[in-house]
Amino acid sequence: MRVLTGIQSSGRPHLGNILGAIQPAIELSRDPDNDSFFFIADLHSLITIKDGNLREEYVRAIASTWLAFGFDTDRNVFWRQSRVPEHTEMAWYLNCFTPYPMLANAHSFKDKSEKLSDVNAGLFTYPVLQAADILLYDANIVPVGKDQKQHLEMTKDIAAAVNAQVGSEILVLPESRIDEKLMVIPGIDGQKMSKSYGNYLDIFVGEKDLMKVVKKILSDSTALEDPKNPDIDITYQLYSLIATDEQTAEMRGNYERGGYGYGHAKKALHEVILQKFKEPREVFDYYMNDRKALETKLEEGEEKARVVARQTISRMRQALGYGA
Repeated sequence: MRVLTGIQSSGRPHLGNILGAIQPAIELSRDPDNDSFFFIADLHSLITIKDGNLREEYVRAIASTWLAFGFDTDRNVFWRQSRVPEHTEMAWYLNCFTPYPMLANAHSFKDKSEKLSDVNAGLFTYPVLQAADILLYDANIVPVGKDQKQHLEMTKDIAAAVNAQVGSEILVLPESRIDEKLMVIPGIDGQKMSKSYGNYLDIFVGEKDLMKVVKKILSDSTALEDPKNPDIDITYQLYSLIATDEQTAEMRGNYERGGYGYGHAKKALHEVILQKFKEPREVFDYYMNDRKALETKLEEGEEKARVVARQTISRMRQALGYGA
C-alpha cells in the first residue's frame, strides 16, 4: 500500500508537529506493508512566503527534523516538491479538468475570500497542485487532518473526471485516512500549539533559549505551598506527553501534595525535553550544519520520486494526445 504525506515548509517544526504528525507518520512508514512517499511541499509555501532564503531555511529544518526522528530514506522516498517538475506539469493538466465552482467552494479559498486583494492565484488553485502531488504517485492512502478532507474529495473528483474523459483508469483514486484520535498539543498559552499563534515550543533551540520559552508557559496564581490540580495545568499536560509514566505519576503526586511550585514543574519539563530528545537534537544539528549530507539525502529521494512521477506523466501525455 502506498502512503503519501506532504509536509508544508512554512516554518521550523515545533513540538506539536513532532508529537501530533511527524512521529505518527514515521511509525506508519515502518509498517512493512506500507510504501511511504513523504515530500516537502515547498511550492505550496510560495503562496505565503516570498523570501527565498527564509523558505530554504525552513526546508532544511523540516528535512533535518524528519531525519532526526528516524525516517528511513533508504526504504522510503523523501524529496522536495520543487525539484520534481512533474508536479507542476501534472497540476496544469488537472487544472483543465477542475471546474471553477469547485475551487471557489474550497475552504482554503473561502476562508480568505472576504479580502480578495490578499488572494493570489496560487491560493485559489492550491487544491489542484495538492491533487497533482497525490495523483502523481498513485497514492492509495493519504493521512490528513479533518480540515483537509474536502481537498481529498476534490482530488478524487478531479481524478475521476480525467479517467472518464480518457476512458481508462489512468489515475488511482486515493482514500483519506483521518485519525480521529489525533493528538492536540497545547501551546504555552493553552490554545492549540501553532506557529500562527506564536505559542509553540521549538525543541531544537539552545538550552537557554528553550528555558526562556518554557518559563512563559501560562500558570495560575496558586501559592507554592498549596496543592494544585495537574489536569488543568499546561506545564503538567506538556510534561505528561513527553515523560515516562513513572515520571508523570511522580509529578502528579507533587502537584497534589503541595509544596511544589510551577517553577519546579517548568524546570522538570525543560529537563525531560532535553533528555527525551537528546539524540534527535544532535542529529538535527548535524544535518543543519552539514548541508552536503542533507542535500545528498534529498537528491537521492528526488531521483526515486522522479522515476514514479515520469511514469504517471507519460500516461497522462499519451491519454491527452501529447505523446508519451
